Amino acid sequence: MIKVSLPDGSVREYEEGASPFDVAKSISNSLAKKALAARVDGELRDLMRPLEGDAKVEIVTANDDDGLELIRHDAAHVLAQAVQDLYPDTQVTIGPVIDDGFYYDFAREEPFSTEDFEKIEKKMAEIVDADYPIVREVWDKDEAIETFKKIGEDYKAQIIDDIIPPGEAITVYRQGDWFDLCRGPHLPSTGKLPKAFKLMKLAGAYWRGDSKNEMLQRMYGTAWANEKDLKAHLTRLEEAEKRDHRKLGAQLDLFHLQPEAQGSVFWHPKGFMIWRQLEAYIRRAQDEDGYVEVKTPQLLDSVFWEKSGHWDKFRENMFVVPDFIPNTDEEEVKIPAETSLMALKPMNCPAHVQIFKNAQRSYRDLPIRMAEFGCCHRNEAHGALHGLMRVRQMTQDDAHIFCREDQIGEETLRFLKLFSRVYGDFGLSDISYKLATRPEVRGGTDENWDRAEKALADALDAAGLPFDIAEGEGAFYGPKLEFHLTDAIGRTWQCGTFQLDYVLPERLDAEYTGSDGAKHRPVMLHRAVFGTFERFMGILIENYAGTFPMWLSPVQVVVAAITDAANDYAEEAAAALRKAGLRVETDLRNEKINYKVREHSVQKVPIIAVVGGREAEERTLALRRLGSNAQQMISLDDACAELAQEALAPDLKRD
Repeated sequence: MIKVSLPDGSVREYEEGASPFDVAKSISNSLAKKALAARVDGELRDLMRPLEGDAKVEIVTANDDDGLELIRHDAAHVLAQAVQDLYPDTQVTIGPVIDDGFYYDFAREEPFSTEDFEKIEKKMAEIVDADYPIVREVWDKDEAIETFKKIGEDYKAQIIDDIIPPGEAITVYRQGDWFDLCRGPHLPSTGKLPKAFKLMKLAGAYWRGDSKNEMLQRMYGTAWANEKDLKAHLTRLEEAEKRDHRKLGAQLDLFHLQPEAQGSVFWHPKGFMIWRQLEAYIRRAQDEDGYVEVKTPQLLDSVFWEKSGHWDKFRENMFVVPDFIPNTDEEEVKIPAETSLMALKPMNCPAHVQIFKNAQRSYRDLPIRMAEFGCCHRNEAHGALHGLMRVRQMTQDDAHIFCREDQIGEETLRFLKLFSRVYGDFGLSDISYKLATRPEVRGGTDENWDRAEKALADALDAAGLPFDIAEGEGAFYGPKLEFHLTDAIGRTWQCGTFQLDYVLPERLDAEYTGSDGAKHRPVMLHRAVFGTFERFMGILIENYAGTFPMWLSPVQVVVAAITDAANDYAEEAAAALRKAGLRVETDLRNEKINYKVREHSVQKVPIIAVVGGREAEERTLALRRLGSNAQQMISLDDACAELAQEALAPDLKRD
């Protein structure tokens, strides 16, 4: 008999050779029906694979993360089987699980089309209905290579030959007559795969990610535990498509990108007006919180980056610039061997240390909260760029707090309050917190890391904020707090950051005079609220679906005339509204008013003030708000006062 320990702490005995399925069935028939796999002593295993002795067993169902991953893994295998059933000339390569789904790379001369998806999905459903048992088999390496070569699966044979050590057995999973190389585990049978899958898109992919190799066809799909979850996912994708900041950026004339400036944004007047409101808002918040604002160079000698440690850790993402003047008489630019190197700054911290060091500092001066809207550059790969979310040129609402060790807790709490207040003003209140701890390769002593991690954890506890640990994901110079916000359609983003650093002040020789008259190193707190303006604006565009709150809207009011006779009054009303502090445009075109209202509604203008002969005579406005068919009649004077108050930023309304 073997002893099986269950998650509830109970221990049961089974005959030798019993499987996790037998365990599930002994607990209840309903659990056996729902069971997909099992964790055996922490290792995910096939449900039917016999236990090899006493073990801890946890049954996995579709409600578990492991269960959903298995579903997606098996969906990839069922896809591959369906494709080869329909297109026998196709070779299969690899098919991993990814976020929200899976993909499989196929080698086939004739290209697939999305028009093939319906036929493939139908064949996948037939394989599920056939309920083929999924059987694990152990093969000899040489036997496996020979078998796959014999059936024309050269890619599979190459994988086995390159990856599996000599003499080591491999596992193959068979479903019906079809089989595939795989470590497993898998579902007990194809019938256990919910028909909650959908093929999504096609893309090209080089074999093993190397552009020197053959181009394969990658087929992406999504799979879920049930039809309801699939529909919810597709609805989220549809909503995300509508909110795509790149499309809305073009529709609302906010910005554009072009190949001649990869990863750098061309801000149009309306987009930059939003930027200006954000900058003014966060500047007021920082001023109120005791920050001093500075401006530092974009181009710095490599010596700063070498001393800080960024040259070794971050150089591949830096734009390196030789410090010399090229000869314009020569056809080619020749860089002398002895030329020193500079770099466009990817971050502001070393430059801020130089300002700190430029004066004698006393313990009485601390903390110094030094802020900069610093323009930084990072050499991201072209393929990694994504609209405003991942760029090469970025502006951060960056700041560094130089403080004494006894001030760390107070400064961390102060920042957490600032962060919470700012994000609340933008309606972004669904935030989770993570403490990212020491990475394997890092600077500083373990003693300092212990103190730093404890200080941040204590501050989160003092603020009453629950948090998770992100093991090993801190910066090389210190632990950090990560802020993960959930937007209007449930997506998660990381923007702001707070990092505790003992390393850079030492490497860059920053010091202050303590109360004992001796020299001490300050603690350096790196922090950003928005993160980068570019990414934060991209998130806001998608979160609001382009319908910005009035204080952020680039155009807050359009005064639209019904007839030419009302044009003069429309101009007068617009001037009065501008004088009250509002951003106003006029629409005096010879078009019907309903057409004008529709057009400005598409442009997400919060308020359209309609004026005709009656309004001109009575000095009133007929206000129409975005998303409403109602009309509010109001005097021009009252409109100036009320709309000016409504258009104030949240922090100004608090004042």
